[in-house]
Amino acid sequence: MSKKTTPNPAGPADSNKRVTLRTLAEVTGLSLSTVSLSLRGGASLKQETRDKVQAAAEALGYVPDRAGVRLRTGKTNVIALVLDGAENSIDFARQMIQGIGAAIKGTRYHLTVIPEFEREVSTDTVRYILDNRAADGVILTHTAPLDPRVQMLIEAGLPFVSHGRTEFATPHPFHDFHSEIFASSAVQRLASQGAKNLMLVIGNDRTTNYRNIVTSFESAAAAAGVRTSILDGSAKSHAELRQLGLDQGASGQFPDGIICDNEMRTIALASGLQEAGLALSKDVRIIYKQTSGILPTLFPAMDSIGEDIFAAGSALTNLLLKRIDGVSPDQLQTLSAPMLHWRS
Repeated sequence: MSKKTTPNPAGPADSNKRVTLRTLAEVTGLSLSTVSLSLRGGASLKQETRDKVQAAAEALGYVPDRAGVRLRTGKTNVIALVLDGAENSIDFARQMIQGIGAAIKGTRYHLTVIPEFEREVSTDTVRYILDNRAADGVILTHTAPLDPRVQMLIEAGLPFVSHGRTEFATPHPFHDFHSEIFASSAVQRLASQGAKNLMLVIGNDRTTNYRNIVTSFESAAAAAGVRTSILDGSAKSHAELRQLGLDQGASGQFPDGIICDNEMRTIALASGLQEAGLALSKDVRIIYKQTSGILPTLFPAMDSIGEDIFAAGSALTNLLLKRIDGVSPDQLQTLSAPMLHWRS
């Protein structure tokens, strides 16, 4: 006769049963209030207790009941990333999301990604988040100088951080690439190599980043005594940019130095110049903003100036978590230094 066994509360017999705070309390032998406090951070609890609760939660596959949390605390434990879906930098979204994910690992927060594909800034997404209190904090990408989304969030008092600066008098948290150093360093590099006629290829003229790059480019070029032109890259498709490179290369009427703010535009333009028979980094020098490892493989001799998008995602998240905890906005403003990759 077989011996009757009692199913393990954490075992397969209960695999379809939702794991609750009460389940964790029963398994750990702790009170409901202690388990709840531990999962919310519980700095007053012993590390041993927090580790015990965390281990049980991971072993049993505990998932917080967001509706219950919201009813009890008014919090969602959600961070919303409002992502510019029209951005065509290579691998931008993946690296940004992974950086945010690394920063919220081990916290109570989850990430919701909301892409926006409109060319013009839309307030619809931020309005939805505010009306439905869908997140405890917001990360914005690609901000405009007087971005209406920023204004809405400031007025609503919802914690947020922007990947990019604005021109608002009221301080708000931001993390940004130091675009001024990108532009001035590129100009100085090309001028030191003998370039006399520089072209800046740049897109998305609605962003603060555009303003910063253009202003710094023109200032540095004036100081170096070189001629300049600006090409609106967002007004042309990649096929059109490639054709432009081919046409200018074939006619001989091309600048001897090009600065490009985007990897996709760089590939399009450089491929056209190459088809026209020009030797990159010799007949014409290009310096581009690097956000992935793709272009050094395609054009190993081409200079670049890099931004670490993964690190930017982590930095934005850490700033937002501090803002949610009440840190003053004027203490949450950081710039990342460009990484100079001089190869030629």
